[in-house]
Amino acid sequence: MPNPPATRPRPAARPDRSPTALLTVTGGQLVAAPRTAPEDVRRRAAGQRTARRAPTNPYLRLLATPGARAFTAGNLIARLPMGMLGVSAIIMIAGSRGSYALAGAVTATGLAATAVVAPFTARLVDRFGQARIAVPATALAVLGSLALVLCVHYDAPAWTLFAAYAATATTPNTGGMSRARWAHLHRGDPAALHTANSFEQAADELCFMLGPVVAATLCGALFPEAGTLVGAFLLMTGVLVFAAQRTTEPPPTPRNRTAVSPLRSPGMPALLTVFLATGAVFGALEVVSIAHAGGTILALQAAGSCAAGLLYGSLRPARNVHRRLLLCLTAMTALMSLPLLAASSTASLPVLALCLLLAGAATAPTMVTGMTLVQRATPPGQLNEGMTLSVTALLGGVAAGAAGGGWLVEHTGTVSGYAAPTGAAALALTVAAAGAFRRRPE
Repeated sequence: MPNPPATRPRPAARPDRSPTALLTVTGGQLVAAPRTAPEDVRRRAAGQRTARRAPTNPYLRLLATPGARAFTAGNLIARLPMGMLGVSAIIMIAGSRGSYALAGAVTATGLAATAVVAPFTARLVDRFGQARIAVPATALAVLGSLALVLCVHYDAPAWTLFAAYAATATTPNTGGMSRARWAHLHRGDPAALHTANSFEQAADELCFMLGPVVAATLCGALFPEAGTLVGAFLLMTGVLVFAAQRTTEPPPTPRNRTAVSPLRSPGMPALLTVFLATGAVFGALEVVSIAHAGGTILALQAAGSCAAGLLYGSLRPARNVHRRLLLCLTAMTALMSLPLLAASSTASLPVLALCLLLAGAATAPTMVTGMTLVQRATPPGQLNEGMTLSVTALLGGVAAGAAGGGWLVEHTGTVSGYAAPTGAAALALTVAAAGAFRRRPE
């Protein structure tokens, strides 16, 4: 019987794909050494190379987070109209109806409606997700702005202006949604969150510094309705870009029956009182400075705050955030006295401008530190609502400060009016120093 053809023996299957070891002699013994480093060693080496390539600037590291640049770009586009729409409405209504009183009343009504509606919008965002709520809420607000343009253009009754502008109250808090994304992406990393909060505060200052300038330029160079139309377009476009970034969106948190409002969280009422008083600083300083030297000089205060916010974000986060807030409020109270001293001692506008620049240096660090405490005091899954409550308190303070500063200017003069922001800053410091904050575990 013929023998079967010889077959080439198959090599034994290797248990893994590790490369063949090298044989060497060390210490008189034969040992095996791998040709390449083990997998875990290679991974550690790759991680070290990546760490070496990481940017040293904290803001560049922050924006290197996957998906961060895309949602930040959309957020900045949507946030610029926040500084445009109010100014545009005043210019448009006052130019058409010849009444700044009517224009101020319409915008004040919209501010009051926002204070009522914004927390409920934020609660829906937390419950159902940012994209699912922010897009239709923004669409309603844009329709309100377009209705206002039509009412002004076609000389509709005055009450329609109030109704149309009140409809813009559904505008979502894009800054709060952006901070919620940073908190979701960098949970457990206090340094990154500190930098993110500083970046967001600087973005707020930049948008509120550029927004009025852009609005006034558009309304003056084109036509009175141009500022509102462009602002509405930017708002809708920015929110659509922001909402499209689903990979960085925090997961929705369904609200159960046992969930309570962040208002009941330990320390939150006192924090909101501090934000209310801080808003009064901004509102009073704005009205008094416009009456004393015109609105252009306010850009220096915003510029000082923006620069201080960016510098503050590059520092290490505070170990004791409550103590850091007291220091920031103390600095704000002291620096807010500089415009009062400058206005009472000299009529030089450059000196006043320098004092406003310095006064703005403490506002951004105060806001960043306060927002950090709000994030820690807010229950998980309700971050948008908690931060929107702080923004609502801030807006309420702005309205109260503007009213108080306007009353002082009318009855005592612009020089004495600068006492209003100083007093409001001292009130915020007093509330914080009273020990009303109940510390939560770090």
